[in-house]
Amino acid sequence: MSDTLPTEAPERAAHLPAQSPPVDPAETAAAGEKAAAGGRLSWWSGDNGEGARRNLGLIGVLVILVAIGAVTRSDLYSNPDWVWDNTLTILKLASVVGVVTVGMTFVIIGGGIDLSVGAIVALAGVWATTVATQNFGAGGMIFTALVVGLAVGLVNGVLISYGRLVPFIATLAMLVAARGLAAEISGKQTQVSDNQFINGIAANTLLGIPLLVYILVAVVAAGWVLLNRTTFGRRTVAVGGNPEAARLAGIDVKRHTLLLYALSGLCCGIAAVMLTAQANSAQAAMANLYELDAIAAAIIGGTLLSGGRGTIVGSLLGVIIFSTITNLFAINGLTTEAQNMVKGGIIVAAVLVQQVQFRSLTQFLGRNRLTTR
Repeated sequence: MSDTLPTEAPERAAHLPAQSPPVDPAETAAAGEKAAAGGRLSWWSGDNGEGARRNLGLIGVLVILVAIGAVTRSDLYSNPDWVWDNTLTILKLASVVGVVTVGMTFVIIGGGIDLSVGAIVALAGVWATTVATQNFGAGGMIFTALVVGLAVGLVNGVLISYGRLVPFIATLAMLVAARGLAAEISGKQTQVSDNQFINGIAANTLLGIPLLVYILVAVVAAGWVLLNRTTFGRRTVAVGGNPEAARLAGIDVKRHTLLLYALSGLCCGIAAVMLTAQANSAQAAMANLYELDAIAAAIIGGTLLSGGRGTIVGSLLGVIIFSTITNLFAINGLTTEAQNMVKGGIIVAAVLVQQVQFRSLTQFLGRNRLTTR
């Protein structure tokens, strides 16, 4: 009995875990403060802050454009009333394309592309301003524009999701077909809107701000909530990032893609009402090249063409940058050719700005927070 006890004790002691070294309270406090500082800077650093850095870069581009305007036309920018009126003009100019861009952003995040948005706007506008439709009043015109936009978007979605057509080909075909149908309905003539309520959407203001701007804000807010606070938005990112993984996770990829194009069509219907109100008319050639403006604005705002990433706020800033550029050229009396060349250069510059990673600044701020404690 006495011979076994001394041998068992060392064996049990060998299997016991080693004692942890004493913890330095100063090191624990420093680690806690570092983690807290990292949490406070998470909106800026790493992947979580990528959108914030990009949007800050876009705001910087806007500031530069305004500074250029103030230097080149100091006589205008010295008048506060003119500056306010010009700001509203820029927002009105951005309103229609901005609504279209919201729908385009969803489609691109979902891994698709829609080249037919301008044609859908034209078709919805022409259909809503026919004599037969105008007889039903403003409600009938708005309803028609929304239904036409939604229906064409659904056709795009069916062809792409269930017909397995490449989005580029399907929407390119729809671009041609919708323009042709709009020309057939209108007889290649401009259709005048006689409805005072519709025309007043562009002419009237609320608290000094045009109604078109309120519509843009409402659509952008709804798009932001839909993308960032709903299951639909999370599924959109998942489908655009990896369709096969999304399918294995239980997402009906085909149906969701169909809904994305329907949403884009609905935004086009809203834009058709707004554009008709601005021009007091509609024609088959309206909203020309809106698809390129919407795609470019979304890309400048940080939406990946390959899908899986994008923000509504970034797309809105992209649209406002375009509108500011156009306004800047107009007040300086530049030719269209010069406008296009300069606009292309600024677009490239904006894309380069959004690619800049401010990691060194982030680390500097993090160190400052720790050293000043």
